[in-house]
Amino acid sequence: MELRSKFVKLFGNPESAHVLKVKFFMQWAEMPHEYEFIDIFSARETRNPEFLKASKFAQVPMLIDDGKSYIQSNAILMHLADKIKFFKSDEKRQSNLEWLVWEANKIGMCLPQLRAHRMFDGCQLSQGAYDWLHDRYIHDVNLLNDELNDGRHFILGDAVSPADFSLCAYLMYAEDTQVDVPKNVARWLQRLKTLNGWQDPFQMLK
Repeated sequence: MELRSKFVKLFGNPESAHVLKVKFFMQWAEMPHEYEFIDIFSARETRNPEFLKASKFAQVPMLIDDGKSYIQSNAILMHLADKIKFFKSDEKRQSNLEWLVWEANKIGMCLPQLRAHRMFDGCQLSQGAYDWLHDRYIHDVNLLNDELNDGRHFILGDAVSPADFSLCAYLMYAEDTQVDVPKNVARWLQRLKTLNGWQDPFQMLK
């Protein structure tokens, strides 16, 4: 199957906050695209052949953009930001990239596993693993809280950036995950929910 050119399509599922990062950014930036739900709990071989052909790991999110496929949520965010010439300087681009890498190793590492432990059969953690991940989350979310302590509206100042969309995604599922969100982070999340393009994830990604 040949991928169609001059065409943008995102494949996702509402259970993945990695998809939320990308979809929320695309809706905020008003980037025309199609969206297709993928049942991530189905056998991989039963999924859409277009998706399987283009997605190296058969995982969401996966983006097709002008005939090329892109995987891994933070890499997709950087691709889309570059595509719309979001970054006005190399310094701004580097600052965003640093936060995206931080997210992948911190919030984006522990929260998905803590949420799966609460939500999905067969994903329960040992008490030791749960405690370790929860302690990491508390440490990391408080670092984020301290970063926002100066009253800035968003993570890199008064303007939203791709870093915000990456960092916020799994925190939008904090109630499911049954974790506490500190004050500055909670206020920042509320500001993000007022942005153009925000919807409840289970509406946005259905």
